[in-house]
Amino acid sequence: QVQLVESGGGLVQAWGSLRLSCAASGRSIGSDAMAWFRQAPGKEREFVAAISWNGVFTSYKNSVKGRSTISRDNAKNTVYLRLDSLKPEDTDVYYCAAGERIGSSSQGYDSWGQGTQVTVFS
Repeated sequence: QVQLVESGGGLVQAWGSLRLSCAASGRSIGSDAMAWFRQAPGKEREFVAAISWNGVFTSYKNSVKGRSTISRDNAKNTVYLRLDSLKPEDTDVYYCAAGERIGSSSQGYDSWGQGTQVTVFS
């Protein structure tokens, strides 16, 4: 079973940038689709971005498209999410997930990290 640990969250001013990391252990994620989701208290978890096992295909939530980049380094067993031009509405807990196929539904991912808090202030 794979363990996923997110890092890189924090407090950032609006229009700033962050790079989130998701380090996997226990097994290789080299054949997994990987994704980032986010969730605010009392709200449903929502899709942010996903990447195929080989990094060829990516998918983004419309509201972050153009100001976020998902990438992966299979040699390091790590996935990244860079967020630019951050807005207060990007404030959420960000979760990393692993699954069989790239997609935007949380049901398609069966391994999850504990999350990292991102707080954007204006």
